[in-house]
Amino acid sequence: MEPDYFLLQQLTRQVQDAATLEDYREAMAALTQGLNFDYFALTHHVDPRSAGEEAVHLHNYPAQWADYYARHALGICDPIHRASHVAPGGFPWARIGDYIDLTARDRHMLRLGASQGIGDGFTIPIRIEGEMPGSCTFAMRSGRPLDSAWLALAEIAGRFAFDGARRLIGRQALRLPMLGRILTRRQRDCLLWAFRGKSDWEISQILKVTEGTVKRHILNACARYRVNKRIMLLAPTLLDGTFSITEIYGYRDTSFGT
Repeated sequence: MEPDYFLLQQLTRQVQDAATLEDYREAMAALTQGLNFDYFALTHHVDPRSAGEEAVHLHNYPAQWADYYARHALGICDPIHRASHVAPGGFPWARIGDYIDLTARDRHMLRLGASQGIGDGFTIPIRIEGEMPGSCTFAMRSGRPLDSAWLALAEIAGRFAFDGARRLIGRQALRLPMLGRILTRRQRDCLLWAFRGKSDWEISQILKVTEGTVKRHILNACARYRVNKRIMLLAPTLLDGTFSITEIYGYRDTSFGT
């Protein structure tokens, strides 16, 4: 079966232009079939029980599996989601092991999905600065092989589809609750050196301030993000663009013997 590019363009536009959730689901189901898949899932990688209507969480998976998945909050630890956080682009599920080390629990979860009729799949990571990560997944029913000829088209369509879902829920992004609390320059400096492994005393020597001042700046940074430990600032400050991975982990310093 060869791709019908004109049809896929029309179906993708219908998904983007959907005015209601019902219209969106129908359009998304048609697009999924047009791409030669059986199932779709668009979701922010959060627990939908706590995120509520602010999160994208739309799919047409079998009801029994969807209910089990939601009740046990499997989206938080889903190996497919975790792989999408580090994969450079869309990937077939057969390549999950290229991106993360699969645990016994991961393999069990994948077998459970297969037992509910979900076979192979293709997942497109969605990463937007300052927004919780998400993904668009297209999957086959058990017994149907994945056709690699459709994957490039699925990746393009999936990104448009996720953008349509974000628009439909009435928000430009699902923002972390602690975002928007901008750090002062000194708070940022102290936190950056702390993330690089420096002690409060070492930071005080680098910045030429007292150790007490360093502690106060970091405590104030914690307060701005509503957390009580500095380690809990690492994830949100990376997600909201305050710091970059290379800024923290790409830095090499020989001061103080470290």
